[in-house]
Amino acid sequence: MPRSVRLAACLALAAASLASTAAVAGPQEDARAQNAVRVLTDIQAIPESAIPDKLFDEARAVLVVPDSMKIGLVVGGRRGRGLLSVKAADGTWSNPVFVSLTGGSIGLQAGVQSSDIVLVFRSDRGLESIVNGKFTLGADAGVAAGPVGRNASAATDGEMKAEIWSWSRARGLFAGVALDGAVLSIDDAADEAVYGRDTTPRMIFESRATQAPSVDVVRFRDALEEASATARARRADEDAPVAAPVAAPSMPVAPTPATTSPVTAEPLPETVPPPAH
Repeated sequence: MPRSVRLAACLALAAASLASTAAVAGPQEDARAQNAVRVLTDIQAIPESAIPDKLFDEARAVLVVPDSMKIGLVVGGRRGRGLLSVKAADGTWSNPVFVSLTGGSIGLQAGVQSSDIVLVFRSDRGLESIVNGKFTLGADAGVAAGPVGRNASAATDGEMKAEIWSWSRARGLFAGVALDGAVLSIDDAADEAVYGRDTTPRMIFESRATQAPSVDVVRFRDALEEASATARARRADEDAPVAAPVAAPSMPVAPTPATTSPVTAEPLPETVPPPAH
């Protein structure tokens, strides 16, 4: 067999192998993406427990960790895996990278609890730390329990100094949560399963990955696009000036017809008193 024919056959076999691998890669990651979309959709669907429009519209990145497990017996721990997307300068969202969250605590605690975690990043500093390695909430960047409700004021940090806002949903209740000490790190194995070997977070954020993500993973980005556009539209409606009420035009008043007879110029006759009896 000529060398060129053998080379072409090897290339075709390698391409077929890569295609079959891509078709079955990342089933666990697809499930994580589906759960993250569910969490984000459920939270934003309820006005009383939604992330405030201002924070969502101004977000630099959003991280969703579904089904984070918190285990405690005097010494507690938390572990979860989620998806993180960043917002570009034009307002569009990137495909997500996969992130793991771990943390510990000490105190009077016992039991196992599953909760959904949502983090909203307001600056690039924390994102750079995550991309370059591990990132500790509270130490590498300020983190605060986030307010809830679309029109909620950020009273927990009046001057908006916190770089990251955090929420947790457990047993159906969505509220701000303090996550100081929790560590975020990139899940390289999951990223490679979805986007191909040797894929870095920066390549994913910049749409330079060698392998296209699955429909489920892309759906997380689309959910963020929809939620962000909705928040932006609601803020625009709230900031729009209220038009002054327009007074109804006045109707012309018809002249009132005269009801008295014209006054004569002749003097009235003098009245004569009746004769006395």
